[in-house]
Amino acid sequence: MIELRKITEHNFHECIKLKVKEEQKNYVASNIYSIAEAYVVLTNNECIPMPYAIYDNDIMVGFIMLSYNEKDENDDKNTYWVCRLMIDKDHQSKGYGKKTMIKALELIRTFPYGKASAVYLSYEPENVVARTLYASMGFVETGKIEDGEMVAKLVL
Repeated sequence: MIELRKITEHNFHECIKLKVKEEQKNYVASNIYSIAEAYVVLTNNECIPMPYAIYDNDIMVGFIMLSYNEKDENDDKNTYWVCRLMIDKDHQSKGYGKKTMIKALELIRTFPYGKASAVYLSYEPENVVARTLYASMGFVETGKIEDGEMVAKLVL
């Protein structure tokens, strides 16, 4: 059973050791970079980061980082984002990506940090695996490109 667990001093080192396949390294930032980014955005009040280790029972299989973004002058509503999703190279092709997205969307729909009308994410346009997974979950490409990545939206 898939479970999202907060990153703590007890699982931090295991989490930063997780790696994607060599050919996937251009698609997702390292976990240590993502955790550092979460600290930076939190301390600068840019958003509320939600980094989690992904477990199948007691085996860590990946990492996901969500965020809650309050409206600002450029946006008229609060949103959640799926900022990162990675499954360790030794645990890929077992359905963990889809199971994790289901669990993440269940969590988001509880509105843990506030109400929102949509979830956004982005991915490299050539990442067919990500595009297919997210489309199967109901995400629709917005036509916007941010930092070279295709943005997709799921209405809650």
